[in-house]
Amino acid sequence: MKPTIRTLSLHELEVLIDWAAAEGWNPGLEDAAMFQAADPAGFIGAFVGNEMVAAISAVAYGGEFGFVGLYICRPDKRGKGYGKAVWDAGIGRLAGRTIGLDGVAEQQANYRRKGFKPAYETIRYSGRAAGPAVRADGLRPVTTQLVPDIIAYDAYCFPAPRRAFLQRWLQPPHHGLAAISSRGTTGYAVARPCRSGFKIGPLFAESNDTALQLLHGLAGACEGGDLHIDVPAANTGFVEALEAAGFAPTFKTTRMYKGPAPELGLQRLFSVTTLELG
Repeated sequence: MKPTIRTLSLHELEVLIDWAAAEGWNPGLEDAAMFQAADPAGFIGAFVGNEMVAAISAVAYGGEFGFVGLYICRPDKRGKGYGKAVWDAGIGRLAGRTIGLDGVAEQQANYRRKGFKPAYETIRYSGRAAGPAVRADGLRPVTTQLVPDIIAYDAYCFPAPRRAFLQRWLQPPHHGLAAISSRGTTGYAVARPCRSGFKIGPLFAESNDTALQLLHGLAGACEGGDLHIDVPAANTGFVEALEAAGFAPTFKTTRMYKGPAPELGLQRLFSVTTLELG
């Protein structure tokens, strides 16, 4: 049966997040509402009757950049073309933009055939921020007053403006920290409570030392819970510091782009925001 393709309601997005949890993706406790703020029309489902059978996120960040993720077909409905239907709808929605995704190893050949090219590998590290205390001068909890400066700093680190998303992402129950110096904002990081532990993302900073300060500061805010952080593998200094602190690699993906890759270096990127929205 040919499915109906349409935008998801908030409740239906919550169902998709539950599917992600069942797949072992460990989503955040408030991901549905937080994600929807990025692009309310960016979550698409395939329906047979009133039953959702597949879904995808295809979030547009302005007219130049978009990101696909949360691509799931219900296990009992696979092999019927429903996944392809939402994929085509999502890619079609983002037509004309550079499109990013984070692909697991077993799907990368498929994405290459669809025109995506690898940019860099990301490794998820999990653990707790053990080891000696890290100097934390200049760290401040994110407040409403700091949000405009953080949004401005984010523009140096992410391929497109995402004001509406950040205004929601920086709110409780997420924990946000900013690094402030005489030069202004020199980094920020967010920890979000998940089904298990906390995910750190984004973590953007001007230096490895600042990134470590933010990480250890968030570890304190998370009261010793397990932390999960998706780090570009090329950031070897930060990777070595994580391993020295007792973090272990648990999962790998590759950032891939269809269209011209964003001209942002990795020097400020210590953790991607999410594997679902970029």
